[in-house]
Amino acid sequence: MNLLWYATRATGEVTLVFLTVVLTLGVLSALRVGGRRVPRFVLAGLHRNLTLAALGFLAVHIATTVADSYAPIALTDVVVPFGSAYRPIWLGLGAVAFDLIVVLAATSLLRTRIGYRRWKTLHWAAYACWLAAFVHALGTGSDVRSSLFLPLAGVCAAVTLAAVAWRLAAAGPGNVGLRAGTGLLTLVTVLVVGAWTVSGPLASGWARRSGTPASLLGSASTSGTGTTDRPPVPPSTRATPSADEGDERGDGE
Repeated sequence: MNLLWYATRATGEVTLVFLTVVLTLGVLSALRVGGRRVPRFVLAGLHRNLTLAALGFLAVHIATTVADSYAPIALTDVVVPFGSAYRPIWLGLGAVAFDLIVVLAATSLLRTRIGYRRWKTLHWAAYACWLAAFVHALGTGSDVRSSLFLPLAGVCAAVTLAAVAWRLAAAGPGNVGLRAGTGLLTLVTVLVVGAWTVSGPLASGWARRSGTPASLLGSASTSGTGTTDRPPVPPSTRATPSADEGDERGDGE
């Protein structure tokens, strides 16, 4: 049993859940949900604490990913996107999400210094951060097709979309054009990500097409259902992933 492998996958999934909850709480706070019954400082404190928890799980996710030497992922790949030898695009989106969440956390700590208006403008990047983390999870995860991750990702996506729709609907009569454009952009993003998920991570041969190094890919074997790309599994993990768990052992979400 490879504990690093399991830790990477588990902490990645938990981080995505926390990011979803934090984003939703941010929307609730912006819409002043709860009124006098739930003071804003209560939501703000919960939002801050859950953000710190997300950062904690993210730190473990990153540490276990780098420490697991199975895939060639360097420490620089954590902060410099799209330069990794392993699935550069999809791992790079994880680096983008990490950079954004660090900026969001830092600007929140410096909110009184940079001013509320600048802080609010920068905080719109939270939506991009969540989207980058979501696509990163689908693109680099090795258990998308064979575990509870796909339903979990679906729930996170549904909650986030509901929060976005609620914010757009409750924004008031002003900025109709901006709200309509944002709604249209959200719809297009959902369709694009959905189509990519079906033709990408959920389709066979994703490991090769996603940019996995050839040294990690097993020799292609042909069966009645087509070819599969699966590398020789290290002895420490030979008894863990099933044949349908992914095209290669992967680095988790």
